[in-house]
Amino acid sequence: MGVTVLDVMNQLAVPQGKLTESVDELLAGNPLTEVTGIVVSFMPTLSVIERVIARGSNLIVTHEGLYFSHQHGERLYGDSEVCREKMRRIEEAGLAVYRCHDYWHIVKPDGVTEGLVQSLGWGQYVLERKRIATLVELPSTTLLEVAEHLKVRLGISYVRAMGDPNQQVRRVAVLSGYRGGGPEVIPLIERTSPDLVIYGEGPEWETPEYVRDARYLGHARSLLVIGHAESESPGMAALADRLRNVFPMLRVDFESDAPLFYVV
Repeated sequence: MGVTVLDVMNQLAVPQGKLTESVDELLAGNPLTEVTGIVVSFMPTLSVIERVIARGSNLIVTHEGLYFSHQHGERLYGDSEVCREKMRRIEEAGLAVYRCHDYWHIVKPDGVTEGLVQSLGWGQYVLERKRIATLVELPSTTLLEVAEHLKVRLGISYVRAMGDPNQQVRRVAVLSGYRGGGPEVIPLIERTSPDLVIYGEGPEWETPEYVRDARYLGHARSLLVIGHAESESPGMAALADRLRNVFPMLRVDFESDAPLFYVV
């Protein structure tokens, strides 16, 4: 037999073994199925599933779950029409779906954040890699120029910004995914004094309101919010590269969807 789903899962196992709260698990399929091809995605959307089927691959490695919740989505929404149809298509096609979330965050450096930093071309500017953030020091630039750089490098049409567009920016804290909450970002700002914080998403009444008040007091603090998927997809593309190196006999693709939102 060739490479099985279990072989791929073993390559993506959390180094410390099964974590108490880990969400990394096989969400669909048989671990002993022979893999015909791997598709890595941020989210296993119906669109991604249909493209996997059309390609003839049968294993999806996804960062987020099938059922619209970080944990226990099958219990919360599994009886919904959308979830039932999603699982029907997966089962009918004989697909396996493996969630790789904690492993890719727990490796050093964090594979998701590192993928974002490298996609932005900022690897040479890294000052420090922390558990939840990477600090970089850029050549002198402005907030507006950084925002434009993000849009070009990530292929997105807009970012959400707080701050003076002409503010000079050098020290930047980069966080991926849902790490924009106050408990993560506010202590980071207090300890490291970045000119700019970039993150995927977080509660709007926490970090953004802190930044608003900091700016009111005269502190040169700026914020760019780029979206959860937009911040984590580069890291999953990097995971696809890793799997290509481990399994050169298999076709490994990265698939993404268009951004969720547009500006009206």
